[in-house]
Amino acid sequence: MNRVGLSISSLFVLALLVYLPSWLEEEQSAPISELEEAWRPNYQANNLRTTLYDENGRINHQVTAVEMEHYELLGFVLFKQPQYTLYLESSQQPWQLTAQEGTLYDDNRIQLEDNVVIRSLNPGDFVQQITAEFIEIDLENKTMMSDQPVVISGIEYTINSNGFVADLETKQYELLDHVQTLYAPRS
Repeated sequence: MNRVGLSISSLFVLALLVYLPSWLEEEQSAPISELEEAWRPNYQANNLRTTLYDENGRINHQVTAVEMEHYELLGFVLFKQPQYTLYLESSQQPWQLTAQEGTLYDDNRIQLEDNVVIRSLNPGDFVQQITAEFIEIDLENKTMMSDQPVVISGIEYTINSNGFVADLETKQYELLDHVQTLYAPRS
């Protein structure tokens, strides 16, 4: 081998020796900030089914969802396509709540969004169905509210309102901005 070849080979070996330790070291991952950590779910579930009971052992509510993500640091649980069955303290029939998305907060408050439908499972109730794009429900007090357009319907009527407050136990409903009521008695 001539001097030029030997010089090139020695430069190559020298460069290899300089960079080899850095290639062998493990890559250091960047530390995760607390904010980034908060936005990572603590756990996830698919096809969730759960039943929650009150302090007396009675069913309080049942939840099913296609997906669930729990964010402990942020204090909420996200649901995709949740279906809640909300049981009342009195022996009345429960209410069934469905939506595309739901967020359950640590204070037992749930916000349902996108295609929210609330149905009474008692065929004799005055209010049979409530639909909206957003409704917030207090699961402890069995109250709900919305500041957005809602449609409340029963056997012979339909009420359109821009917001409402309701107590499912006492069956009291307050319209915040009544728009229209259509009454269609059965023939």
